[in-house]
Amino acid sequence: MDNNKRPETMERITTKELADKFIEEQIREVREQVGDKKVLLALSGGVDSSVVAALLIKAIGKQLVCVHVNHGLMRKNESENVVELFTNQLDANLVYVDATDRFLDLLAGVSDPEKKRKIIGAEFINVFADEARKLDGVAYLAQGTIYPDILESIKQAEGKKAVKSHHNVGGLPEDLKFDGLVEPVKLLFKDEVRVVGEALGLPHAMVYRQPFPGPGLGVRCLGAITRDRLHALREADAILRDEFDKNGLAEKVWQYFVVVPDVKSVGVKDESRYEGWPAIIRAVNTKDAMSATIEEIPYAVLHKITARITAEVEGINRVLYDLTPKPVGTIEWE
Repeated sequence: MDNNKRPETMERITTKELADKFIEEQIREVREQVGDKKVLLALSGGVDSSVVAALLIKAIGKQLVCVHVNHGLMRKNESENVVELFTNQLDANLVYVDATDRFLDLLAGVSDPEKKRKIIGAEFINVFADEARKLDGVAYLAQGTIYPDILESIKQAEGKKAVKSHHNVGGLPEDLKFDGLVEPVKLLFKDEVRVVGEALGLPHAMVYRQPFPGPGLGVRCLGAITRDRLHALREADAILRDEFDKNGLAEKVWQYFVVVPDVKSVGVKDESRYEGWPAIIRAVNTKDAMSATIEEIPYAVLHKITARITAEVEGINRVLYDLTPKPVGTIEWE
């Protein structure tokens, strides 16, 4: 049987009872797989990797080493929040790595979306390998792969054109000395991962936090990434999230974010000509990430967001709203 294909008989995990059963099975399988060896987890702080961390802490405790890499493509205050949650609240064995310059230097001048994803994915592996060499007894790499990631990559493996590649699917390079991957939620859809997270006792706010891609803002800073445009994107995204929180939209919309393309248009600021980037808002709802519908945001909220972004964020002079569902568009722009 292909371990990367979900069995047709597998029940959808919709209740705590089913989640508890899944957790028990995964704890048993993880313990059988890793024995007394250490496991290195790529902990982004998103829902998927956080649920994996909680599950593995329950299964193997301090044998798990969580590595949080700040690749310079995180949302505003993201890394600080991850460190606080996992060190102070969950008592995780956490290693924090600031690799901002390392990633941005590699990405300089790279505009092709697939090349950007591959650079980020490869460098993640390199960073984890560097950290693994500092530790004794680390034999496995854990990842927050979920089933939509697998489905996209299966297309590519079958010779079909995948929508995009995923940095956390496909195994390890041969030169790395890990015995294998630990991917306990790889057959679950996003909604099932959330049910499992709550069954594990994770905070509701964390389990239902915004989904965030592995490459982070790197796939939302469209084209070749520059530090000034990346900063503008991060600030605009923070304003969007703040206004959604204030207006009760945070848990009504599955995913909402800003993208900033590498194009400029003419605007007016302080009675002078002002060339700036557009900030494009995307807000979608979905059950399984395979299709998505557009959320209708009240105009009053959109006007407030627009006013704040254009007034508070240097370099942005327009705010647009993306009305494209999936399909034909993907959830992310890159």
